[in-house]
Amino acid sequence: MITRPTIRQSPSLLADLGVVILLAAVFYGVVCVARRWEAPLQSQVVIDLSIWALPAYTLLSLLRGFLAYGLSLAVTLIFGYVATRSPWAERVMIPLLDVLQSIPVLGFLPGIVLALVALFPHTNAGLELACIIMICTGQVWNLAFSFYQSLRTVPADLREASMVYQFNWWQRFRRVELPAASVGLAWNSMMAMAGGWFFLMVCEAFTLGSNDFRLPGLGAYMSVAVARGDVTAICSGLAAMVIMIVLVDTVIWRPVLVWTQKFRLTEGVAANGQRFTIFRRLKDSWLIQTAMARVAHPISEWLSSNATSAGEVSSVSLPATARLERWVRRCGTALIWAGGAAMLWAAWRLVQIMSQVSTAQWVEVLTSTLWTFVRVTAAVVLGSLWTVPVGVWIGRSERWRSRLQPLVQVAASFPAPMLYPLMVLVFHRLGWSLSVGAVLLLLLGTQWYLLFNVIAGASAIPEELQDVSQAYHFTPRQRWRVVWWPAIFPYVVTGWVTAAGGAWNASIVAEYVSVGHRVFVAPGLGSLISVAASDGRYDLLGAAVLTMAVAVVLINRLFWKPLYRLAETRYAA
Repeated sequence: MITRPTIRQSPSLLADLGVVILLAAVFYGVVCVARRWEAPLQSQVVIDLSIWALPAYTLLSLLRGFLAYGLSLAVTLIFGYVATRSPWAERVMIPLLDVLQSIPVLGFLPGIVLALVALFPHTNAGLELACIIMICTGQVWNLAFSFYQSLRTVPADLREASMVYQFNWWQRFRRVELPAASVGLAWNSMMAMAGGWFFLMVCEAFTLGSNDFRLPGLGAYMSVAVARGDVTAICSGLAAMVIMIVLVDTVIWRPVLVWTQKFRLTEGVAANGQRFTIFRRLKDSWLIQTAMARVAHPISEWLSSNATSAGEVSSVSLPATARLERWVRRCGTALIWAGGAAMLWAAWRLVQIMSQVSTAQWVEVLTSTLWTFVRVTAAVVLGSLWTVPVGVWIGRSERWRSRLQPLVQVAASFPAPMLYPLMVLVFHRLGWSLSVGAVLLLLLGTQWYLLFNVIAGASAIPEELQDVSQAYHFTPRQRWRVVWWPAIFPYVVTGWVTAAGGAWNASIVAEYVSVGHRVFVAPGLGSLISVAASDGRYDLLGAAVLTMAVAVVLINRLFWKPLYRLAETRYAA
């Protein structure tokens, strides 16, 4: 019998006050968002470049980012669980994820924006939803790949233990799979937020043909400041972004990282004794204790008692379980058919649009693809050369991880496109063309995918392996070959996949940079997509986006998938 947690008798008034303030802030943010969504849709939004407008703009961007992250996390958990439970679903969902993650933000932008604006023609709800979904497209892919990889590489002894104790699907998910994936999920959550900030300027201020869409926010503020060449506004926007990232890191991500260390698959972890102050204070709150005892725990207890795994039958809840399974199966089938029909319709419309693309334009698209492929490969190789050793060093040292993690988080979360105009001016002064400088711009935005995954993999290495390597007097080279590289290889593969996909997407802003009234363009698929979207040439935009998707999927199928299989068979724990 499962016992319910009791409410502690010594609640902290200060902790309760903090929870109340937090709830009030969330409520205020929801009210602000609701007012923004219900406001009339304006054809021309004026962005105030004064420093006094920055707090409100920063708050709006932060709320959009976390709403997008909530959506991304929900999609990730559902995707990872379904893909690893159903072989036929995995055969459909993994290629679909390959296709979707290879489509840049500007590929989603026209259809999402035009459809949602048509659905909400009189309010800002359509634009706000479109912005959140586009931010989500910059967040969800590395989360989904990380969670999927973690579920596929859960140690066999844990799976056997869950079978011996006859865990149902909820118990197995809550007590085995989610804890095993928590370290990688935490690090990739930070990277997901960074991916969302990366395209913030594009998501909050963009042009489709003759239509200029803008939403009040930090991204739109920086976009207007860069377009006008207002140095004061640019510096103010950069400072606001840094402050926001530091606060989010301090209040959310650092506590989450400390908390996930207790789920490492090892005993005697140094971080287990470390408790973050904010978590300790929240546990003393009577409101939190009551919510856990009266709401969260009963729900978990009900799921543990009534949820059944595939092939398991509960004699107590057979009718309800059977009806629930049939309902879920029918809904899933209906969603699959609806999604398939929508994709077929979209494919047919895309073929109609691309029929206007000439042979010369197709040659230009293919040539541009080759240029971008070379830059993406160079960026991934250069990033691997420093992120793998540095990531292992940071991940294996609790002291250096606690010291450097905040700096890494700030550097990774900072949207690199905000620095692109300044870097392009430096390239111009040095006499470098953007064709070469674009590799560094891609590296600046995508190297963090690799670093975060390597740190997550290194921090999850059991201490027993380190003790064995010391007992047998392994040389540093032997430790790399026998201990560290096999342990981090699955994480490195995930980092390579997400970094390469991120680099392809980042090419739309790295190969086409606007500085004031000057535009710097490097030949490539990214710049071709940016120019086509800005000019409203949807036929060329569709051809370029489709070519990028096909190129990324082919690379994933021919190169990354064999590496995933190697990670699962040879390097799985």
